[in-house]
Amino acid sequence: MTMKTIGLLGGMSWESTLSYYSAINQGVKQRLGGLHSAKICLFSVDFAEIEILQHQGDWPATAAILSQAARQIESGGADLLLICTNTMHKVADEIAENINIPLLHIADATGLELQKNNLTKVGLLGTKFTMEQNFYRQRLQDRYSIAVEIPPDKDRNFIHETIYDELCLGQINPASRSKFVEITEDLKNQGCQAVILGCTEIALLLQQSHTSVRLFDTTAIHADAAVEYALS
Repeated sequence: MTMKTIGLLGGMSWESTLSYYSAINQGVKQRLGGLHSAKICLFSVDFAEIEILQHQGDWPATAAILSQAARQIESGGADLLLICTNTMHKVADEIAENINIPLLHIADATGLELQKNNLTKVGLLGTKFTMEQNFYRQRLQDRYSIAVEIPPDKDRNFIHETIYDELCLGQINPASRSKFVEITEDLKNQGCQAVILGCTEIALLLQQSHTSVRLFDTTAIHADAAVEYALS
């Protein structure tokens, strides 16, 4: 068996990129045993530059930065690419057009996992970009027939601010966790069968042990899909 090299476009934030690196290596170790670890080519961007452009709405500029990084990952020998963030899949198509290796879309990996579990209606937590815009929710609906509910505006603001002001800085606040639990329970009460942790930092704060609501961690799902591809 020849293991493929996984390309990681990370740094958005580096806190969650650590989770990707760990999960992918753990996945390879579990499957192959011994001293096996993953072949990874990582490019980590400066998130401060990206965050400013996100909030200015200058998505073409973010696409240009990430496409250049993706080309460098491909030049480094990667056989596939993961964008290690949900939000920046807003420009996934533009990035994919600039490389010659497959891009494993995080919403596709998540949609397949939800389908496997026979789920048809889920809640979505993430940045306001991910929750409010169509690039993520519409893909789940159109490709996987999954209805997606999002929290009300006040809760969306709280989630967004917690991601940028706490989690991306490595700050884990128990009070924020309690609010996230409350929000997930509200989504369940609206008929959601599960809740997607649709920001790669959220799993740093909220784990399955904290709530009875079924959670789907997109970081873990995306990483597992990469391991499957690399070892196939």
